[in-house]
Formats: sequence, structure tokens, C-alpha cells
Amino acid sequence: MGLFKEFKEFAVKGNMVDMAVGIIIGTAFNSVVDVLVKQIIMPPLSLMTDGINYADRKMVLREAVGTEGTADFVKEVSIGYGLLIETLIDFLVIGFVVFIVVKFMNRFRNKAQDPKNEKVVTPKDIELLSNLNDLMEEQNKLLRERQN
Repeated sequence: MGLFKEFKEFAVKGNMVDMAVGIIIGTAFNSVVDVLVKQIIMPPLSLMTDGINYADRKMVLREAVGTEGTADFVKEVSIGYGLLIETLIDFLVIGFVVFIVVKFMNRFRNKAQDPKNEKVVTPKDIELLSNLNDLMEEQNKLLRERQN
């Protein structure tokens, strides 16, 4: 029963829900980026390089020998670097979009954490800490005046 109780506390805290939402959004985002790269970015790139399909690009180390299905058939040995190129483009697109989203979110968080900004609601903990800081500065100012 202890394991079930611990799992329930974990799920109620929101960690599991946050993680599930992140995984679902990440999966959907991956599908969008996959289509973006394969259907929008790669065709013009292929056109600029005389119709090269990057996913099929490979460096053949040993040609296939014989006829497929016969006993003496030896498979081709090759290094498929084209798919790596597409995957790197996927990575760059995802990295750039995540960078833009994080930059956008940080801008909002910085505005929300500024207690002097009255346009955005400041979280209660930041507001309380700011008030404490102001009170401590005021107290230090009074103490310095008494010492002089």
C-alpha cells in the first residue's frame, strides 16, 4: 500500500500531469516538424541540388553481388548519410523553435516577476519577497541613520 500512496502523492503534486502534457505536446510538435522538414524544407533543397533526395543518399562500401533471393547473393554495405542530413535539419528546426518559445516565455516571466510592473500580475511569493526586501532596506536605512 505504501507504493500506491507514494504514487498518488506524486500524481497529485502535478509532476506526472506536467510530464504527460509535455510528452504529448512534444510528440505532436515532432510530427509538425517532421512534416515541415520533409514537405516544405527538403523539396526546395532537393530542387536546388538537381533533384537529390537526401534520405536516399549513401556512400556504398561494397556493391551487392548476385541476384537477390539466390544462395550466392551478398547484400550491399553502405553508410546512409542522407537521413542524417534530414535528421540534423529536424534538430536545427526544433532547436530554433524551442529557443524562440523559451525566449518568449522568459520575457513574460521577467515581466511577471517585476513587482513594480503593474500591467502584469506578480505571483504572490515574488510580491511578498519584494515587500520583505523593501522593509529590510528601510530598516537598514533607519539603523544607519541612528549610528550617525
